[in-house]
Amino acid sequence: MKTIFVKPAAVERKWFVIDAGGKSLGRVAARAASIVRGKEKVVFTPHQEVGDYVVVVNAEKVAVTGRKAQQKLYHHHTGYVGGLKTQTFAKLIERHPTSPLELAIKGMLPKGPLGRKLLKNVKVYAGSEHPHGAQNPVEIELR
Repeated sequence: MKTIFVKPAAVERKWFVIDAGGKSLGRVAARAASIVRGKEKVVFTPHQEVGDYVVVVNAEKVAVTGRKAQQKLYHHHTGYVGGLKTQTFAKLIERHPTSPLELAIKGMLPKGPLGRKLLKNVKVYAGSEHPHGAQNPVEIELR
């Protein structure tokens, strides 16, 4: 079996819009990561960037089930001794409405240079407006 190499010029890129309002955080992130990675295309190769662009709107209205709003924790380190900072989902979405969704999508992409490159193809917005209307994005319905 031969390895497939797709020329970057041959890849047809599309734009998609996902409305995250009232939808589950994990379902939105999984669908966005799958589209950005290119898993739904015939020419998918795991070592190349063949995916599409995704615009996620209403990120501030994303839903979590149960008591995750108070119990789900996000950590980051300042780089100093004893500098581990922890926030709950509710506090994080209040301060940075797009962060929980961006972090969830980032965790579902490959680690390394390819994952960082793919993450640039995801645009997350807190409200319902986005500046990518000129690309004629296609609306995607989630279950």
